[in-house]
Amino acid sequence: MPTTRAAVALLGSQIAAARKERGWTAADLAERVGVQPHTIGRLERGEPTVAVGLAFEAAVVVGVPLFGAEEGELPALAAAARQRLALLPARVTKSAIVVDDNF
Repeated sequence: MPTTRAAVALLGSQIAAARKERGWTAADLAERVGVQPHTIGRLERGEPTVAVGLAFEAAVVVGVPLFGAEEGELPALAAAARQRLALLPARVTKSAIVVDDNF
């Protein structure tokens, strides 16, 4: 989807800019993240096949904020999301009742 591709491209560009601002090569970042330099290249080009966990790891390593939050805020945001999820049904099933809302 176009929005997904745009988001991946944006994150890749942010990671590339932050890496360059630190004066790191792609190989430097790859070593810190534990991947090959060509994987960092794919990530920075916005290829959507790079694992999301790897993209987040690279972002954290170079200091790119995730979800508009600083690194220290993420645990509280994750806890709030888990609390919200706990209030929702464990399973979602299709309703057998057909609602006629054509007034």
